[in-house]
Amino acid sequence: MKKVRKDAASALDGRLFDGMTIMSGGFGLCGIPENLIAAIRDSGVKDLTVISNNAGVDGFGLGLLLETRQIKKMVSSYVGENKEFERQFLSGELELEFNPQGTLAERCRAGGAGIPGFYTRTGVGTVIAEGKEHKEFDGETYIMETGLVADLSIVKAWKGDEQGNLIYRKTARNFNPMMASAGKATVAEVEEIVPLGSMDPDCIHTPGIFVQNIIKGEHEKRIEQRTVRERENA
Repeated sequence: MKKVRKDAASALDGRLFDGMTIMSGGFGLCGIPENLIAAIRDSGVKDLTVISNNAGVDGFGLGLLLETRQIKKMVSSYVGENKEFERQFLSGELELEFNPQGTLAERCRAGGAGIPGFYTRTGVGTVIAEGKEHKEFDGETYIMETGLVADLSIVKAWKGDEQGNLIYRKTARNFNPMMASAGKATVAEVEEIVPLGSMDPDCIHTPGIFVQNIIKGEHEKRIEQRTVRERENA
């Protein structure tokens, strides 16, 4: 099976449809599949449910899909860097399902592992727990959370080979591995495609069995928040 595609549009060809659920890896602007996000924007697909830690920033990352009103619902943990997200949510244009960050990560991991639900103490006694099953274990109250599965997962890795085996680099690993396993189909973009067998099997984070297509992308690697100080006089 040939998994390498020439660009993001060809890698997503036949995989997009209105109303679908997409998992998008990354944390802020770190480790986001920016080329695949741009291709989804260009495809015009709409009414999307997007599962991602956050919605990027205005004008970049998932913020592109918010600008074009292609996202109907976000399943997220943090959304504080996107003014357009805030505007759409407060005006009722965008649905939002908030999750504690660790809960969101575990819901994705559980979905990829075939686990339909699990219990956690996180969120007990808060609005997060409203409407969810409560159960006691060893005298402590837990709430049940469900595993998440997407029609498509899009992830970004550092290196990949022709069979879709992936290695992520440092903190850019973040949500990518668990989301790669939780998609009915997964498309990956990487900084470098290397020959099969050139990566140490013990260093592979996502086995190629989870990946249907892979592309080599061009990445900006923006700094999400740049904080500087004036240069002191010598």
